[in-house]
Amino acid sequence: MQKANPILDFEVDKSTLQYAGSELQRPECILAEPDGSLWIADARGGVVHLRPDGQQQIIAQRHSGSFGNAATEASRYIEGTLPNGLAFAENGNILIANFGTDRLEIMTRDGENKILADHIDGQPIGKVNFVLRDAKNRIWITVSTRIENWMHALRPNLADGYIARYIDGAFRIVAEGFHFTNEIRMDAQEEYLYIAETTGGCISRMRVSEDGELSHREIFGPASLGRGAWPDGIAFDSYGNLWGTMVYSDKLFALTPQGDLRVFLDEGDPHKVDALEKAFLRGEVNEDVLFATGQGIAPWMASVTFGGEDLQTLYVGSLRGTRIPYFRAPVPGLSMIHWTGSQG
Repeated sequence: MQKANPILDFEVDKSTLQYAGSELQRPECILAEPDGSLWIADARGGVVHLRPDGQQQIIAQRHSGSFGNAATEASRYIEGTLPNGLAFAENGNILIANFGTDRLEIMTRDGENKILADHIDGQPIGKVNFVLRDAKNRIWITVSTRIENWMHALRPNLADGYIARYIDGAFRIVAEGFHFTNEIRMDAQEEYLYIAETTGGCISRMRVSEDGELSHREIFGPASLGRGAWPDGIAFDSYGNLWGTMVYSDKLFALTPQGDLRVFLDEGDPHKVDALEKAFLRGEVNEDVLFATGQGIAPWMASVTFGGEDLQTLYVGSLRGTRIPYFRAPVPGLSMIHWTGSQG
């Protein structure tokens, strides 16, 4: 008989939070290794390697284009190279979903960079957001939208996001019609692929067949995660809870295996979040109302990553923070394929 869910009585004590890294730029996604190393996406074009002893090094992508000087705060998020989702390739190189260059890239740990894909079926790939490698060594990507300026895709009536998989040397679309497809994760048995739909305000999932086909799409948990719900990053713990972030309202949450919602942190300004929600529902999101949001321990809270020697340290990535908050989770995370070589 399974023990009681350890997150039910859990609360995040902000006074006990610790922080990793410094002067990071857009640390959206974090990869953790068993030795304590963190690899953090960075808007300067590449990743920051944060070593267990606290030393950090920016490893810039060679031949990927330069970050440049932003004329406005908003231009930092729509121009130039913007490493977003990360995953380790089988050989330890780093797969990079580049939200700025609209392509999937692969970078060696010393910065040599090349393009894996920038087109699908002869069309530009769009805003590639996240990359995942599963236990069968299959590579999956999400594309949030095909609209070049992604801020124009923040509206409720647009569902042009899709999921693609690397098949026979090229990416092929395997599911589409999502509301701003963001991070994806598989459960311990890799029976389902879970999908954060940012402008849909929900988590959906699809059944994964043995040959990697997706079917039986359904919403997991509440049909809406609530007003101001903008789910972004997600990750499973070993109990089966799906942890996640809501980016513009700066919330940290989890869905139990039964789909029940628990919110652990709510860092957003309710008035600014409400103003954004109203603009979103009207299809009138602009830079002013969007960039008015974002505050707290990890402004524009964007991802969760389990790490530490026992996988029980939870790191929180963000789009506007400069360091990584972390705390002791009540249960270890579900190990990724790069952690042990097998899922679970």
